[in-house]
Amino acid sequence: MAQLLGPAQGYIRSDNGPEFIAAKVQQWLSKNQIKTIYIDPGSPWQNGYIESFHSRFRDECLGREMLLNLREARVVISDWRL
Repeated sequence: MAQLLGPAQGYIRSDNGPEFIAAKVQQWLSKNQIKTIYIDPGSPWQNGYIESFHSRFRDECLGREMLLNLREARVVISDWRL
């Protein structure tokens, strides 16, 4: 996970989605002394940067393709990132 996220910043702001409350993620955060700052339920504006990214990503990348499998998704996302 550290390879994906880079060096620890001290905290991660997130919603209460399952990907952030999963036991393995919580263990990694604790091991790396990273605090979790959760946004209030139903308040996506509290995490505006990532919500904006998700919107752009969906509109510019995912919404333009019919992805049939993980391999196709990886290719499309890789091309979009360039």
